[in-house]
Amino acid sequence: MVITVRVLVLGAGVVGVTCAWYLRSAGHEVTVVERQHGVARETSFANGGQISVSHAEPWANPAAPRKVLQWLGREDAPLLFRPRLDMDQWAWGVAFLRECLPRQTSHNTQQLVALALHSRALLKQLRADLALDYYHVERGILHFYTSEADYQVAQTSAALMRTLGCDRRSISAREALSLEPALSSIVPRIVGADYCAEDESGDAHEFTVQLAQRCVQQGVKLHFNTTVNKLRIVDDRCEGAEVSQAAGATTVLQADAVVACLGVQTRAMLRPLGIGLQMVPAKGYSATFDIVEPARAPSISLTDDE
Repeated sequence: MVITVRVLVLGAGVVGVTCAWYLRSAGHEVTVVERQHGVARETSFANGGQISVSHAEPWANPAAPRKVLQWLGREDAPLLFRPRLDMDQWAWGVAFLRECLPRQTSHNTQQLVALALHSRALLKQLRADLALDYYHVERGILHFYTSEADYQVAQTSAALMRTLGCDRRSISAREALSLEPALSSIVPRIVGADYCAEDESGDAHEFTVQLAQRCVQQGVKLHFNTTVNKLRIVDDRCEGAEVSQAAGATTVLQADAVVACLGVQTRAMLRPLGIGLQMVPAKGYSATFDIVEPARAPSISLTDDE
């Protein structure tokens, strides 16, 4: 069976659903397909939820190669890298090292901060316009350090952020404690911190669920339990995608435009078009705890590199 749609969005995570909203707002007919039974069920489901413009520096920076070497072989490393006989991994590694050069890092930082500031402004406007309530907290992000060397690097980064329009302030351990009393038990270990009051946090899954509801109200079509098998390519042009539904039926969705929002699966999906994305998957961990003593729980989103 062949069905024609105008704009096809692949993936209903936070990026796919947000794309669908803005495309519909621009007047396009939009269809979204998702392999899970609902929106934001994978990468967007359980994460830290920080809108941290103040820490938009790229992972690829001059200090990264030394840290990676120090962490090799450590199972408790903050970033665990396991070398494999995988050409894609090594090609990505070479590209990563190239971006660690000072000139590249400076350029990339400027681009990332500009994008992050723009994104945060749009998020605030979207939240106000649609009355979205996704447990967002507008108390800033407090990043504290227990290593003097790391804190010195952070002060340099904070100064750069301020020149780029992001008000990230370097503060003392005492000032950090005044902002977040929950740090009292470890304050002797803290050598310094930085704080950006404009940053915020929230539940990405809840945000996506609510925005998807607004999308449907505006006429966006969402199809769940629908897996993208491959793109439909005719004369070197993408004209849609072949999808399979839970019952096993295969359908071709023809489209004037396709937006791929499939996370790390996007790389393999776009390869037939000659688009080589430098993406490799990374795994993060999220834990949820019951709050036993609310008075001692943090009220500000905290980040600890150690």
